[in-house]
Amino acid sequence: MTDLSATREFIQSLPKTETHLHIEGSLPWELLEKKNPAKYASQPSFRKDSFRYDSFEQFESILIDHALDWFDSPESYYEASKLIFAKQIEQNVKYVETSFHAGMMEFLKIPGEEILEAILSAAPPQLEVRVFLGISRNAYTPYLGPLLEQAIETWDSLAGIDLHGLESLPLEAWTQPFWKRASSCGKILKAHAGEFGPAKNVEQAVIDLGVRRIQHGVRASESEKVMKLLLDEGVTLDLCPISNYKLRVVGEFEDHPIGSFMNHGIRCTVSTDDPLSFNNSLHQEYEVLVDKMGFSAREIGRLAQNGFEVSDLEPDVRASWQSQIIGLVDNVCSVDE
Repeated sequence: MTDLSATREFIQSLPKTETHLHIEGSLPWELLEKKNPAKYASQPSFRKDSFRYDSFEQFESILIDHALDWFDSPESYYEASKLIFAKQIEQNVKYVETSFHAGMMEFLKIPGEEILEAILSAAPPQLEVRVFLGISRNAYTPYLGPLLEQAIETWDSLAGIDLHGLESLPLEAWTQPFWKRASSCGKILKAHAGEFGPAKNVEQAVIDLGVRRIQHGVRASESEKVMKLLLDEGVTLDLCPISNYKLRVVGEFEDHPIGSFMNHGIRCTVSTDDPLSFNNSLHQEYEVLVDKMGFSAREIGRLAQNGFEVSDLEPDVRASWQSQIIGLVDNVCSVDE
């Protein structure tokens, strides 16, 4: 796939998934422009292609400042989600897993279940959406703790939970039993690990929390032991190459270990993480893999299939999308050959 237009056409044609998407971090810039034209008339430096963050703290501060300028009600989540999902449809995305930040329940004093239902109600019929509750490592406060318990026990529409926040913070005593209770309530378990923290954080999430979906996990590549654990336990890494580059998790795109993970047989998916912060699209994520890392059509197709393989969809629906991907890949490869 050396021709740029052919590459883009192929990527567009693939049915795709987003399995690592933060709703607050996906706030469309045009909504900020609409709400406050004077303040947001021009694109800020952090959304330029050449910009890279100096630290996670800088990234988090900028994201929160902008998100809080928009999100203030269930209706604001609905309006943002509707536009976010429309952009997904334009890119031929069929299935999305997104999370909203549990801390917003405390910041905004909005019932979390109202946020959840606002996001789900914004989903168009042709897009399957699953919503997760993003929980910071130090989130079990006297205010939030009871709300988190309520979420896993009574929010029937909640797909699962996802561990967020600074990896420099240790897992607190509440975390392991809470993740176990969430699993017993039928929730899907995720955790951010191995992004800024070491490979042992990935190991801890898999062994201690029972997670089989790691968000990022880039630094697992530094440990053959952890790589073997991921393979043996069937763990999926929901990776975001542009995010990892912009946040300096990797030095250059060519340094990203996604190819090494795949060569080891570890299942990987590709998503955008926080398009508000990185000004990226899912198509650009795939294009980076081709342009910067030399991925073939079959490797791109494998990643697209993986997204459906781990999706919360009926088996026949998953198989149908995967079969369509295989057909598209075979067609491109036959032309190239």
